[in-house]
Amino acid sequence: MPFMRRVGRPGLLGTAVRTAVVAGTATAVSGAVGGAVAQRQRERAAEEQQAAMLQQQDMEAAASAATAASAATAASAAPAAAPDLVQQLQQLGALRQQGILTDAEFEQAKRQLLGG
Repeated sequence: MPFMRRVGRPGLLGTAVRTAVVAGTATAVSGAVGGAVAQRQRERAAEEQQAAMLQQQDMEAAASAATAASAATAASAAPAAAPDLVQQLQQLGALRQQGILTDAEFEQAKRQLLGG
C-alpha cells in the first residue's frame, strides 16, 4: 500500500491549515474593521476640534464687535462736543463783531474754550 488517502475528515495537517486560514481571515477582518473605527474616531475628533476653533473665533469676533461698538459710542460723543465748541467760538466772534467784546476779551475767551 503505497499511500492511502482517507476520505471524509481531513488529517492533522489539513486541520492545522484550515485553522490558520480561519485565524488569518479573522485577524484581517478585525484589523480592517478596527482601522475603519479608528479612522472614524480620528475624523470625529478633527470635526470637534474644528467646531471648537470656530466657536472661539466667533467669541473673539463678538468681543471685537463689542469693543468697536463702545469705541464708536465714545467717538460719537466726541464729535457732539466739537460742534458745540465751534458754535461757542462763532458766538464769541459775533459778540466781537457787534462790539460787545474787545479783541483782548475775545482772545482770552477763545483760549479758555480751547483749553490753553
